[in-house]
Amino acid sequence: MKHLIAGMLMAIATVSSSEAQPKPPTQPVSIVLVHGAFVDASGWKAVYDSLTHDGYEVLVVQNPTITLEGDVAATRRVIAAATKPVVLVGHSYGGAVITEAGTDPKVRSLVYIAALAPDVGESVFELATRPAPEGGPPLLPPNDGFIIVDPAKFPSAFAPDADPSLARFMAAAQIPWGLGAVQTKLTAAAWKDKPVSWMLTTEDHMVPPSIQRFMAARTKANIVEIKSSHAVMLSHPREVVAFVEKAAAGVK
Repeated sequence: MKHLIAGMLMAIATVSSSEAQPKPPTQPVSIVLVHGAFVDASGWKAVYDSLTHDGYEVLVVQNPTITLEGDVAATRRVIAAATKPVVLVGHSYGGAVITEAGTDPKVRSLVYIAALAPDVGESVFELATRPAPEGGPPLLPPNDGFIIVDPAKFPSAFAPDADPSLARFMAAAQIPWGLGAVQTKLTAAAWKDKPVSWMLTTEDHMVPPSIQRFMAARTKANIVEIKSSHAVMLSHPREVVAFVEKAAAGVK
């Protein structure tokens, strides 16, 4: 009887182990996901799961969001780990990061999701404070060199169409955004000579749609508009996956 039970346990363990193993990537490009300010990379989970299921090698950057230089360096390390040509995806402030890190020759295409795309000599601060008819995000004044979103207003500004309990948790678990990331001027802009795709979120209260349109136009992006809040990867993960995969399909 003991041998029978032991055999059953071994069989279950073997099946569980084989099911847990991810399938080898079959797609010809790697996808690198870069998160923005106030949050961490866990917001990409649903997008990561779907892209991985569809056969892509997907790598995820965990930005410190203290300085732009640090975030660009973190992204370049992940790009270096990719085994195939890279489609670089940035959400929000992550757009500024991919704008500079995307000059890496392994990067073939840039995908901006509700993002910021500064030009050379321009900072995120300059774009974020650009006048917009929709108004700006509810940021609190800097404290000890860092900025956060007003926690009481975070759910309605950042993720009103996401799960309410998740939005409240995100407000409480904010990662402060360093002024070294906000105020540093970019030294390179990969969008000047690489293909750009832009998912423009029309219900965005963090990066106003009018400012997104301005940036997307000057990058000569392929623009797709979606009725979504800033947290589009949480509220519309399927649409984000389809958008990224369309950009990946165009990589030569």
